[in-house]
Amino acid sequence: MIRINNLSKIFRTNDIETNALNRVSLEIVEGEFIAIMGPSGCGKSTLLNLLGLLDKPTSGEYFLIDKNTSSFSEKQRIEIRKKNIGFVFQSFNLIDELSVYENIELPLLYLKIRSKERKKLLDEMLEKMNLTNKKRLFPQQLSGGQQQLVAVARAIITKPKLILADEPTGNLDSVNGLEIIKYLQNLNSNGTTIVMVTHAISDAEKAHRIIQLFDGQVLVEKIKTKFVKEQKI
Repeated sequence: MIRINNLSKIFRTNDIETNALNRVSLEIVEGEFIAIMGPSGCGKSTLLNLLGLLDKPTSGEYFLIDKNTSSFSEKQRIEIRKKNIGFVFQSFNLIDELSVYENIELPLLYLKIRSKERKKLLDEMLEKMNLTNKKRLFPQQLSGGQQQLVAVARAIITKPKLILADEPTGNLDSVNGLEIIKYLQNLNSNGTTIVMVTHAISDAEKAHRIIQLFDGQVLVEKIKTKFVKEQKI
């Protein structure tokens, strides 16, 4: 699913260079649930942005679904993102001017899904996430937990192969945070690959592997639950 070889990212500001990632190599099997941990500034979000094709590496290789994306153009990265990757952010990233229904619909519009099929997918998703009676509300009319449910629904409406979650429970209380993690676990149990950045040990414990970063490098990998893809056949 994912293979990165000696991936590095250097940020340059005037005469100052910052090595956000330093020759990181990693493989993630299709269907795995990976948690990435480490102190602030260690490169967690930078790695997630590179995996999500939101940024380009300074050097190294990134293979996603057997495609070497490292030198892809912006247009190519956008096309792969739209078809294969869903994002869940700590800040929800909902559009205030759009209703719940319209926020979740956005990825389907980007993929130019026809109106009849969009409605079918949206109705199913709203029911699944218990948001049907809130579909005409706007983000500011929802609780934090409800906003994150909308963000998750938007991320998975296109049935992406990969979900990237950056501190998905960071702005939630423990009850709502646990609900979001359960949704991610359910997605994973149905075959979706998940890479989650988190500071919460309780969230990371739900993953198959915990990868700890320090100063832009992999410090240690901890296997929580043995993952064997053949078990899903």
